Amino acid sequence: MDMDKKTFASYRQFYHDRLLNDCIPFWMNSDLIDREYGGYLTNVDREGKCYNEDKSVWFQGRCLWTFSTLCRMYGMRDEWMDAAKIGKDFLEKYCTDTDGRMFFTVTRDGKPLRKRRYMFSESFYVISMAEYGALTGDRDALDKAEKCFDMMLMLYRTPENDPFKCTPKTYASTRQDRASAVPMVLVSSAQLLRRCDPAKADYYTAITKEMVDSIINYHYKEDRHCVLECVGPNGEFINTPAGRCINPGHSIENSWFLMNEAIYSNDKELLRKALNILDWSLEWGWDKQFGGFVYFTDCDGRPPEQLECDMKLWWVHDEVLISTLLAYQITGDEKYFKWFERTHDYAFGHFADKEYGEWYGYLHRDGTVSHTQKGSMWKGPYHFPRMLMFCETLLGRLENGEKADTLL
Repeated sequence: MDMDKKTFASYRQFYHDRLLNDCIPFWMNSDLIDREYGGYLTNVDREGKCYNEDKSVWFQGRCLWTFSTLCRMYGMRDEWMDAAKIGKDFLEKYCTDTDGRMFFTVTRDGKPLRKRRYMFSESFYVISMAEYGALTGDRDALDKAEKCFDMMLMLYRTPENDPFKCTPKTYASTRQDRASAVPMVLVSSAQLLRRCDPAKADYYTAITKEMVDSIINYHYKEDRHCVLECVGPNGEFINTPAGRCINPGHSIENSWFLMNEAIYSNDKELLRKALNILDWSLEWGWDKQFGGFVYFTDCDGRPPEQLECDMKLWWVHDEVLISTLLAYQITGDEKYFKWFERTHDYAFGHFADKEYGEWYGYLHRDGTVSHTQKGSMWKGPYHFPRMLMFCETLLGRLENGEKADTLL
């Protein structure tokens, strides 16, 4: 690699500073941590003040993961451990229904509001409880994470056994489909559990391979140069807006999960396909007129059905920064570092709030701010701090000339 070590060091220090002197202080000084009822209030405005007291169950898990990971990577600070414990207690006490499935939203004091057929609340419970359990030596927390993961596996393999008994989203007798998001979260969850419970590494590696195969066999389309979010039961192309939908951010996030597995298993063919996904998705997503990455696009160039398709979302750019740095470290190909720098310049130039800190979440296509709030049911301290932590790690490895290693 010909890049100057000083370049890596400069970027590494920048990401370190943004994490510990901007992102985390914003959230610690905001209304995030609910010291009256427990858990986290992610619906905060530009200054960090709560505007909606209902709680996202996704973010009870995501925030617990963030605080636990901060402690693992940067040391067991009392305020982070306290924040993690507050979230863990609320998550365990209020966020699971009597059938074992989890809620989607609850009231501030933990009463159930909404429950969805999707198992993303469960996936964030898994990664957060596993991370916390491994950090603290809390075997009970790790066991609960693994039990929930086993339920997720059961739901994926035999959806008819879902105890929720929710009506399917569509009539399978009319049109069957499968979504890439589910095996994707199972990949990342299994990878994290493998690190947190090394005695079961072979078990989680086998599951990871099963889910990777599902993504590659059904959703990876070399002929179309894309990953399709929704396909037929055997990977068939569905000629509808949903079937033609490309979500560049999801695909790019997926690419670094797959690169992570290719490193772990030394799988050259998987690495080739993961890099293909990244290359294709960078091209599909980048807005050549205004810069930044769009939210959705159509693989045939037809009109996407999502009205927000051309908006620029914060998390997409977070995933690009991680993926391009990891790809650069693995391959040494300068094009990935150029993509990293291009995305870095756009993201910190447009999403960063220089007055109140942290990042805005949503921009219009032209890069102007669409929504000023810093948190919602969908945005909180997860994608942005994860990116800052992982990019600092990757830049440190590059600075020290270390070989590529796993992130999860």
